[in-house]
Amino acid sequence: MFKGSNVALITPFKNNKLDEDAYIKLIHFHINNGTNGLIPAGTTGESPTLSHNEHQKVIELCIKESAGKNPVIAGTGSNSTAEAVSLTTHAEKVGADAVLVVTPYYNKPTQEGLYQHYKAINDQCGIPIIIYNIPSRSVIDMSVDTMARLFELKNIAGVKDATGDLERVNQQKKKMGKEFIQLTGNDDNALEFNKRGGVGAISVTANIAPKLCAEFQKFSTSKDSKDINEAQRLDKILQPIHNSMFIESNPSPVKYAAKLLGLCGDEVRLPLVQITEPTKIAVKKALASADLL
Repeated sequence: MFKGSNVALITPFKNNKLDEDAYIKLIHFHINNGTNGLIPAGTTGESPTLSHNEHQKVIELCIKESAGKNPVIAGTGSNSTAEAVSLTTHAEKVGADAVLVVTPYYNKPTQEGLYQHYKAINDQCGIPIIIYNIPSRSVIDMSVDTMARLFELKNIAGVKDATGDLERVNQQKKKMGKEFIQLTGNDDNALEFNKRGGVGAISVTANIAPKLCAEFQKFSTSKDSKDINEAQRLDKILQPIHNSMFIESNPSPVKYAAKLLGLCGDEVRLPLVQITEPTKIAVKKALASADLL
């Protein structure tokens, strides 16, 4: 169920408020263009600067508008365990298919602290939990052994791996087996990630290139050599876009790209700012290279 091209949805703003019309438009854009799953209220959705009401609203709107057509994996992580539990139970109550829970940032818990954090969430919900391991943003890195302990719990289903370390795919597959869902959080390594046992991505680029990303994912998880060749061809097209999305802090570049494509505005909330002119040029060039502009 949780595989292929899953979009880490941006949250459109207008005059510093949630732009509901643009957000609904985005959701249907993905439903109509082959995206496999929707992730509201994640990092790319600027969850750190969403109020609790906004956080709940973007999840509720996503579930309502998707109407069962696409699985919804709601972002419900926090560095406060109680808050993560609250967001998770709300997401389950309103109909999310799963939740994406980031490792607790800033606090710097030990591996035992990480285990107890996720166990507390697991014990209070009844839907699948995807661990989001992103040391570059959260400072701490969940070990493979801790992940294996967590996989023994009833709701821990897999990982969004944003470590950038491809050896982790092999290690996690060896330790937890094929049933453990491995999704990359790094668009640029998705081809090799899937070759090693991954089943998809939670993608930034999919916000603006859903068809390309969905096709790429379909072919990259195939065992057919012709399909792999097609995946490699699509990967070459997508790489310049992937790279341009991270010249400056995500999601500022992808919001600018979305503006160019008429999907929504490029407003972000402080402490993020809109991208500089050189980055705008790079984003335009990347989109043009893929015939998106």
